Amino acid sequence: MTFIQLILLVLLIWSIPSTYFRSKFRKIVYQTDDWKINIKPLFKKEIIGLLGNMYPENKEYLKIRNYYRIYLAVYLILFIIYKFIQ
Repeated sequence: MTFIQLILLVLLIWSIPSTYFRSKFRKIVYQTDDWKINIKPLFKKEIIGLLGNMYPENKEYLKIRNYYRIYLAVYLILFIIYKFIQ
């Protein structure tokens, strides 16, 4: 297995929990427990919630937002490495 194949495999494995993080984050941002929030293409409020501080008093929001930020940062770094060595 080459290094590029290894990075691609890590990227694929790392993408698996994205549905979990995004679902929890979207449910808090859009203040709903409806499962349909996961398939709706509502991005504006989600991006504002990710980059800003929509609910500063909500500890769960802050925790999930920070986990999601870290997750996305690692995902971005892995993608950049993959593109750089490709």
